[in-house]
Amino acid sequence: MTDEAYLFLLDDAVALGVSPAAVGDLACMETTAVRAWLDAQGSTATSPRLRLVPPEERTAVPEGAERLPVPLNQEELNRVRHHMAPAVHARVEEELLAYRDCADGRDDLIGRALAVGVPPHRIVELTGVDPATVTAAAGGR
Repeated sequence: MTDEAYLFLLDDAVALGVSPAAVGDLACMETTAVRAWLDAQGSTATSPRLRLVPPEERTAVPEGAERLPVPLNQEELNRVRHHMAPAVHARVEEELLAYRDCADGRDDLIGRALAVGVPPHRIVELTGVDPATVTAAAGGR
């Protein structure tokens, strides 16, 4: 068995995790603990609100969501990860887009900083950009 994955229930239609029913047979779904938890939540194994995330995604489970740690074997964990791939890719692409938006106008900002007298080494410290980028911006001034 691996680190624990998490079953959880969502109150809204957020596309988070994967439906356990979509992953196929999972040994944990037949355990007394999972069945009792589902009964206590007034839910079923096929509920669209029931979601599953692998251990590395457990921080994505919303605060306050009803959750239950469940053990998965390596093959089950691989299936969960495979079904999650599109959602994970979309989230990373959003982060990349946000980074690009932050980087837009970087050269103009570096130029303005140089124009008002901020030393190039300080710009490197503050922005984390390569010193060559600052040097190139300084050469254009």
